[in-house]
Amino acid sequence: MRVRTAVLISGRGSNMAALIRAAAAPAFPAEIALVISDRAAAAGLALARVAGIPTKVIEVRGAARARHEAEIDAMLERHRIGLVCLAGYLHVLTPFLVGRWRGRMLNIHPSLLPAFPGLETHARALAAGAKLHGCTVHLVTEQLDSGPILAQAAVPVLPDDTPERLAARVLIQEHRIYPLALAMMAGARAETAAADAALMNPLPALEPAP
Repeated sequence: MRVRTAVLISGRGSNMAALIRAAAAPAFPAEIALVISDRAAAAGLALARVAGIPTKVIEVRGAARARHEAEIDAMLERHRIGLVCLAGYLHVLTPFLVGRWRGRMLNIHPSLLPAFPGLETHARALAAGAKLHGCTVHLVTEQLDSGPILAQAAVPVLPDDTPERLAARVLIQEHRIYPLALAMMAGARAETAAADAALMNPLPALEPAP
């Protein structure tokens, strides 16, 4: 059984689209079963709907972060989600939702963590004179961009790079490693579920030979 996976987005959803493409393969161990956005105008919602994936808009209204995350958590449970992928989701999550989905929530970050956590990573890499830049998929923890690393990919920083040019090359690698990391996590969860099912449903004892 494939692991039901939700993707949280805020904008165009290009990494979400990469996950959807990968999950279209029958052998891929995860199914993209839900897309949630905090913005009704997020372009990625239309992409998800075209792919036949249920979508939900849960906006952040004022300072009501607790209610916002409670609604997200309830929606994830309602859709029997096993893994959550943050894909350009622009809100820093509170310990409530991070704790609820600890070990089951992934994020893609546009730098080679632990270098350049946070925002404006491409400009900061250029300003620091970095020779290599890239992207990281990691598990989400309470500390920003500091969870266990699942996958990384590097690109060279070229002499004539601008933040936009560098970002475009890094994005290609993001689309490559996010599906790989999701497949790794989903495959491990599927194996664990199969082992648990076998323990719960042992084979019947063999009758002794006559």
